[in-house]
Amino acid sequence: MSSPNVTTATASVALAANAVSAAAAPVSASPASTKALAAKFLGVGLIGIAATALGLFVSPPKTVVLAWLVGVSFWTAIAIGMLLLVLIHHIFDASWSVVLRRQFEHGLASFKWLGLLFAPLLIITWMQPGFIWDWTNLASPLHGGHGTVGDDVLYIKKAGFLNTTMLTAMSVGFFLIWMWLSARLRKASFTQDSDGNVGWTTMNRTTAAFGIPLVALSLTGAAIYWMKSLEYHWFSTMYGVWFFANCARGALSIGIVITLWLSARGDYQGILNKNHLHSIGQLMLAFTVFWAYVTFSQYFLIWNANVPEETFWYNLREINNSDGQPNQWKWVGMLLLFGHFFGPFLALLSYRFKVTPHIIRRIAYWILAIILVDLCYNILPALKDAHGDPEPFLSMTLLWVVTAVIGVGGVCAWAYLRSFPSAKLIPIRDPRITECLTHHE
Repeated sequence: MSSPNVTTATASVALAANAVSAAAAPVSASPASTKALAAKFLGVGLIGIAATALGLFVSPPKTVVLAWLVGVSFWTAIAIGMLLLVLIHHIFDASWSVVLRRQFEHGLASFKWLGLLFAPLLIITWMQPGFIWDWTNLASPLHGGHGTVGDDVLYIKKAGFLNTTMLTAMSVGFFLIWMWLSARLRKASFTQDSDGNVGWTTMNRTTAAFGIPLVALSLTGAAIYWMKSLEYHWFSTMYGVWFFANCARGALSIGIVITLWLSARGDYQGILNKNHLHSIGQLMLAFTVFWAYVTFSQYFLIWNANVPEETFWYNLREINNSDGQPNQWKWVGMLLLFGHFFGPFLALLSYRFKVTPHIIRRIAYWILAIILVDLCYNILPALKDAHGDPEPFLSMTLLWVVTAVIGVGGVCAWAYLRSFPSAKLIPIRDPRITECLTHHE
């Protein structure tokens, strides 16, 4: 007579086999509906892009351009997070995330379009130096009228790194690295569905070994060039890690949204279980704590050292230069403190919240929204008035941020859905697929 444990294990394996069999068909039961949905997202994206472009005729052009930088940076951060999670999956030989990995692999198809959408920022910089980043024009006046960028000793020390040629070459290099790694990972994973060759798994593990350092360096460089250098006097050794935390949290949140959407329409029936949701919720909690640690460390170290070249960045986001009164960015900072950490942290401590679809989805939406606010906090105060005070958070610029996020997001969703029917729903011949389908806590 077989023991209960053997019987349970046999039933689990049989269930896994049925799930793999069900997933063996192409992902979409209705390719036409997926194509139609992709077309709708592309339409929404083009409308968002057009609306943002129209903003150039309504608001000061620099406010619209920086809003576009926020939109592109937001979706690029999510794509980088997806790439990192796939690489981490392979380097740790993880089994629980196999069925979730495929949706991240489809998301990687957005990199080439993100690169194309970032290109206008480089074109503007070459056509009108100093329009976005002051240091791209040596004749740009310093705030307060004390000389120009070219006379600034703090710029001169960084001139080998901060120049238009390096900005362009490095930005192009970042996107090429991300696209190359994505292409390797996607090719190996998708091909394994057909031939079942375990060598593709080995190849992806090798890609992860050198890919993780490449992505770590490139995302740090992107954060420094695109965001931190808007205030090039400022420096922080934590900045790249802060951006990494947002990349990972954004990707995990989008992953929740996508998988629950697929589950609701029946694609993941018999595949996705509460243990998968619990595991991804645990990662969301871990990166919530990590973001808080990094952000607090940056603030504390700068506050403790009290060096003017560092403290001015936070002063700008707390009080006005003109009258010394608190500005709107101070309250945005408080929103980040409670909304980026305390709220998600307390919610994700709950097992029930992590495994209840409609609750974990709402948490994911909130995290995505607060990441967007965090990027606004880091980018938009570069817009200053004649007194050197940052433009208020609640301004017309926020409208262009929304249209930019919708525009870029629509294109990214279109790229995902275009890739969606090109492979199986899950990596059916991954050597860890059975272990993933029977995943338990």
